Amino acid sequence: MIFASLLVSFSATAKTLLEGNFTQGGLVFGNTDAGNTVTLDGNPLGLTADGRFLIGFGRDARKKAELVITSPDGNIDRRTLDIAPRTYKVQRIDGLPSRKVTPNPKDIARIKADNAGIGRVRALDTREAFFASGFIWPVTGPISGVFGSQRILNGTPKNPHNGTDIAASEGTLIVAPADGMVVLVHDDMFYTGKTMMLDHGLGLTSVYAHMSAMLVKQGALVKKGDAIGKIGKTGRVTGAHLHWGVTLNHTHLDPALLVGEMH
Repeated sequence: MIFASLLVSFSATAKTLLEGNFTQGGLVFGNTDAGNTVTLDGNPLGLTADGRFLIGFGRDARKKAELVITSPDGNIDRRTLDIAPRTYKVQRIDGLPSRKVTPNPKDIARIKADNAGIGRVRALDTREAFFASGFIWPVTGPISGVFGSQRILNGTPKNPHNGTDIAASEGTLIVAPADGMVVLVHDDMFYTGKTMMLDHGLGLTSVYAHMSAMLVKQGALVKKGDAIGKIGKTGRVTGAHLHWGVTLNHTHLDPALLVGEMH
């Protein structure tokens, strides 16, 4: 697992700056002149009015990506981004209720509805830069699950883990790790129980799962450090913890790379 930040900055005639984690699971913050357009591997990126943009590299991102910045007068700045590979752990979790590992048809219908709601949030493209506040840990405690690990649940291989799990006592306060808007509050999702999502702008969203209580309402604006909920053990769990996930559009990122060492 890579926790060290790989921080790189570039500058060129287009005055485009990049800073962040150039590694699988990493997020890169970009800033260019207002009016420029930006593509990554041919796909257009959203920009704020002042030229901020985001780049996310998934768990299995390729080793290189091409960034192209085009100015209104047609000048083109091409950059090849090197993306550091990672190795991932295998995590075995036993003792889960069988339905939470092999759901029945009624459960599957519920899961599809849950996923549709989450998908709608991840499709948001709010042209705000709430993320500019920077990020902190939403709660402190032992890390009980890491990003990217291959999970074997009750002996059955499942999808890789797409977030960071932090163990803490039930009722421990969870805070917003960055500025954002509350865009989903759900009292009982099949896998994640009491679930909340925040929109940090430009398609960057975060999810907080297994909570025992949610302290803010959908539509509320929150600041970094504001209390948003409490640790619980709702949904598919073996004990009280927070599952914290971060996604850029539909690309899962490693939340631990957004923050420093836990204190």
